[in-house]
Amino acid sequence: MLTLIILILGASFILYTILGGADFGAGIVETLAGEKGERTISKAIAPVWEANHVWLILAVVILFTGFPSVYASLSLVLHIPLMMVLLGIIFRGTAFTFRHYDVINDNTHKYYTFLFKISSFITPFFLGVTLGAMILGRITFDQSVGFYEMFVLPWLNLFCFMMGVFAIALFGYISAVFLVGETKNDRERRRYAMFSRQLMIFTMLFGLLVFAAAELQNHHLLNEFLQSPISIIMLLLSTILCPVIWYFLNRKTNKTLYLRIAVGIQVTSILIGWFYIQYPVLIMVKGGDHFTFFNTQAPEATLQQLVIALIVGLVLIVPGFIYLFKVFKVER
Repeated sequence: MLTLIILILGASFILYTILGGADFGAGIVETLAGEKGERTISKAIAPVWEANHVWLILAVVILFTGFPSVYASLSLVLHIPLMMVLLGIIFRGTAFTFRHYDVINDNTHKYYTFLFKISSFITPFFLGVTLGAMILGRITFDQSVGFYEMFVLPWLNLFCFMMGVFAIALFGYISAVFLVGETKNDRERRRYAMFSRQLMIFTMLFGLLVFAAAELQNHHLLNEFLQSPISIIMLLLSTILCPVIWYFLNRKTNKTLYLRIAVGIQVTSILIGWFYIQYPVLIMVKGGDHFTFFNTQAPEATLQQLVIALIVGLVLIVPGFIYLFKVFKVER
């Protein structure tokens, strides 16, 4: 039962990274593309951007119900970066809605566009920062250490900063590849293919810098990685897919489905590789008393009800999601 909950939690995290990442990355790519890309980007994400938050909500519900001490601890100690994540989501959604659906295109349009772009960087960055704080092991629940050491020091450091920058590059990369299939002419397609290649390189570079930053912070992430055969295999898989994706990006014929599947597998392999390094730890706590799936789980009766609710919810959500993408995103 616990294994099923962990699998659903992992799946929701992967789906939000891929689908939500494509949405947030749209603002990042639009920053590169300028005004010429605004129409394509707005049309591409308008039908699905709001629905993709379902997977984030699902992950939060699982943590709140199945691992309440983890949810409470994160909400307390990392309330600053988590608040920035929420503000980014709110501002981005508000700005996009007013920009895309406003019947009058006046001077306010540029302010909505600016807010849309800025908030598209804020949320991925602080999601990465939050994840970095959970990995680094500087979180403490000793209230005697003071505000800064308890609520700021765990996330305000080089490693968490690099995790945030890596998340920005990854989300931008996912979105650029997604937008390749949304273009209407070959010139525009080549442009987004160029952004995809550039952001792929930046994602790989910042991924390496994450390991370097971890070593500088005395967190031997590379050593943990090399001790996990599954993580090494996942890295090799994601690396092998780079030339495959590059090949599809260079093709003049539109291979949108193959391209998106390849990127989806690549991102999934990256996340699975990280999961096997971290498992079963959810929060690395200063002093070694870490929060794991096993020492923070809710009572058995609660987990049983959670599994039932998740199964019923997924039976309703998944077909609806498939239908949504079939209506708006499958070419006829």
